[in-house]
Amino acid sequence: MLDINIVRNDIEKVKQAVFNKNEKANLDSLLEIDSKRKALLIECDDLRNKRNVTSKKISKLKSKKQDASSEIQEMKGVSDNIKQLEVNIKALTDELESILLNIPNIPASDVPVGKDPTSNVMVKTWGKRKEFSFTPLPHWEIGKELDILDFERAAKISGAGFTLYKGAGARLERALYNFMLDLHSQEHGYTELFPPYLVNRSSMTGTGQLPKLEEDMYRIPEDDLFLIPTAEVPVTNIHSNEVLSAKELPLHYAACTACFRREAGSHGKDTRGMLRVHQFNKVELVKLVRPETSYDELESLLSVSEKVLQLLGLEYQVLKLCTGDLSFAAAKCYDIEVWSSGVNKFLEVSSCSNFEDFQARRSNIRFRDDDGKIKHVHTLNGSGVALPRTMIAIIENYQREDGTVEIPEVLRPYMNGLEVINKRKKSSQRIISFFS
Repeated sequence: MLDINIVRNDIEKVKQAVFNKNEKANLDSLLEIDSKRKALLIECDDLRNKRNVTSKKISKLKSKKQDASSEIQEMKGVSDNIKQLEVNIKALTDELESILLNIPNIPASDVPVGKDPTSNVMVKTWGKRKEFSFTPLPHWEIGKELDILDFERAAKISGAGFTLYKGAGARLERALYNFMLDLHSQEHGYTELFPPYLVNRSSMTGTGQLPKLEEDMYRIPEDDLFLIPTAEVPVTNIHSNEVLSAKELPLHYAACTACFRREAGSHGKDTRGMLRVHQFNKVELVKLVRPETSYDELESLLSVSEKVLQLLGLEYQVLKLCTGDLSFAAAKCYDIEVWSSGVNKFLEVSSCSNFEDFQARRSNIRFRDDDGKIKHVHTLNGSGVALPRTMIAIIENYQREDGTVEIPEVLRPYMNGLEVINKRKKSSQRIISFFS
């Protein structure tokens, strides 16, 4: 949520920011409602002062045993007026908040202005593209042939947009997120969390998914709970309605959760395999930091997410998103895209964003600085990284001409030393059990 003083003091700047983000917001109505509300607040304060004066006058008259009936009647009328004003103020406050909740965050000054992804700016590339002596296959063909991915049975169970991992495919998925969590918690100093998958409306509003994106969310109407679209939601809201001490900051959290997205409006896009699914696992990194350090923290967050792909030996590129491609809540964002040879394109596996105090205002996350002043923290998050497309990149980039898939060296300890995924047989790919 924007600080309303920014809208009051520079509405043209906010209007331009909303336009640059391809969003809409009723800013003129907001200022009109804000003006009415301020006038009613002044009127209400004046009446409260009048009531206090009249109350003292009544006490004085009664102490002298004089008639105070007219003053009592006057105070009753004043009290009735105050009650009605408070009702009107509450209605205007709710209306004001509703408009504020629908105003997007203002892009940072160094974000490129543009309407769509064609205006995103390449800032980095890493790795060398693998050369094949054969035509590389897409992951859905490899997964079916090796019997590690089953999309048909997943569709039978749940419908389109789901994946059934089998055998070495399931182990590879588990190896990936265990590797990522170990990297972030043991080497990068993040505190590992395992949060709830269901969150309330307040939490979804706090991180900015609601009210704008409600149609994209899975909701349980009886309890008004939502399946999380990302661990960003529960992890950021751990500290909602709290005042932290300055010495507690920065807070760095890592969590691997399932993520659930209806993907409303995405019908017909990337429907093959695991390119676009309704349920997937993702390791999310969340930071709560001092405002003056948040952009340094963003660069650090980006490098931590990149490290995952570097250790996996996967070619990737980093894009700075333009205003029109930024999310509703982000002030600045980098996307990391990994190259995948079978589908022959780059796939987004991470978005690293700085929200400044936008989410903190909505979730009421504050800290007391060294001077004793209470301020809002800045929040950041990034994928470290999303698993389905990382899995796609591994399967497609590490495929071999004989149809097998080599396992990246860094993942082999997490798969009990397995080096190659071969076609599944009843007795094949059996690994040494810790329990045998």
